Amino acid sequence: MRILSIFPGPDWIELLIFATRYMEMKKRVLIGIDDTDNAESRGTGFRARQLGALLEANGLAVVNGISRHQLLFDRRIPYTSHNSSACIDLHTNELEKVIAICRSFLPEESALGSDAGLAVRYYDEVSDEVCRWGSRAKAEILTQSEARLLARNNGVYLEGFTGTEDGVIGSLAAIGLRKAGNDGRCLWVKGKDLREISGTFTVAEILKMVAVDGVTDKDFNKLQEDQYITVGEWMKPIVKDHKLIIIAEKIQNDKNYEWHVATKDYIKSITG
Repeated sequence: MRILSIFPGPDWIELLIFATRYMEMKKRVLIGIDDTDNAESRGTGFRARQLGALLEANGLAVVNGISRHQLLFDRRIPYTSHNSSACIDLHTNELEKVIAICRSFLPEESALGSDAGLAVRYYDEVSDEVCRWGSRAKAEILTQSEARLLARNNGVYLEGFTGTEDGVIGSLAAIGLRKAGNDGRCLWVKGKDLREISGTFTVAEILKMVAVDGVTDKDFNKLQEDQYITVGEWMKPIVKDHKLIIIAEKIQNDKNYEWHVATKDYIKSITG
């Protein structure tokens, strides 16, 4: 299976036009994956980016974003490092083929000793009950049997692939949390690679580089497009009110900018 490490594509503006037209014809789908790694391997977020790239490379989907969702951090839960799951938000009209790619990818790419799980559902059909499952997974120890019953009763495609298959718990939580629209931080958004952006830009320039809905202060007040922001080594938009938001904090000095992208520690403190 061919695995791409980045999302290929044309010029950003051309890509945006293509994606807009494509999404007008396609249905929005959420794909949750969890527990694909071991202590030595790359994490689930990396696998989610690979899977998203693979789906786009095969012409099956346009990926809108990939988010990380922190679940309950408890030693009674078997997890690799942080007990987080990932959600791929995409548009497609080839759901069966998308699921087939996922079913091939996860057993092949998940690490030895992992307990990989997959959950898939049309965005508009992710129920309130599944959203509540996501919230519960952040505070409670849940079981596979509960997850499978909930998925069956709510039309969610749910499958485990490796090890104990406990990843079905977190993968189901990932789509519930993403649909609820107030949890997680972005591992990938359309546009320029988040990991490659550094320097000082206006808000308008940032919005041209990456497909986010806005830049706000810590109280979620939108910044004006002509305000300058310095981007350091770690810019991770968060999911807030169903939007992708970059948070900035004000700095006091005599340079030609007033704002700095919120620190890694701050973003982690509000997203887990």
